Amino acid sequence: LGVNHIDTAQFYGPDVANQLIREALHPYPQGLALVSKVGARRDETGGWLPAQQPDELRAAIEQNLETLGTDRLAAVNLRVMGADGDPSAPGEVDRDLFDRQLTTMIAARDEGLIGGIGLSSISLGHLEIALQRTDIVCVQNAYNLLERSSQPVLDACAARGIAFVPFFPLGSAFNPENPVLGHPEIRKTANELGRTPAQVALAWTLAASPNMLLIPGTSSVAHLEENLAVADIEVPATLTEALG
Repeated sequence: LGVNHIDTAQFYGPDVANQLIREALHPYPQGLALVSKVGARRDETGGWLPAQQPDELRAAIEQNLETLGTDRLAAVNLRVMGADGDPSAPGEVDRDLFDRQLTTMIAARDEGLIGGIGLSSISLGHLEIALQRTDIVCVQNAYNLLERSSQPVLDACAARGIAFVPFFPLGSAFNPENPVLGHPEIRKTANELGRTPAQVALAWTLAASPNMLLIPGTSSVAHLEENLAVADIEVPATLTEALG
């Protein structure tokens, strides 16, 4: 179907996503970009814990390589987390720690373990500091039609040709009452186009910026095909105007 980019992490599952990818796809086809992330771990209940120290980042990169069965990842995202363990909310920049984290990521890239450095759950301040040290290939922040607090980061990435990879493009997976899919304008447009609300919401996100790179999850081949069809949807001007 032409998909050549897979987003994963050792802490997804937790601890099973990489194994499943390896079982399904290894040996990996040429041109497949495996992108992972580091900076977090899971406790015995599945809760999120920060793993932000440089030695933890290095160990996580090596663990991802081992569990995926490869000697190089196309990119690895440094997920910035505060002491509260919130994996999605950008916090204040701890300049000393962030500099040491970047040093670790740069070393891994220079050694050939990763192709590029990405950042996740960051503020505009993080991005500006990072770009003083190194190239950044992508940024993963929460973004959808109802959550646009990362708009300044998205705009900065677009200006610099950095891919912006939104997580929670359909709203938080932890909110059973999904306000994105239930949005009246989304449902109205989906009905008019003969598409699902999820497809319309993803199409709106994809059209929000030329540097947008979607990574929606999928649970079946049919769901994958539904997601891929989003690229063919032309977002009506009426929807863009209604959502602002």
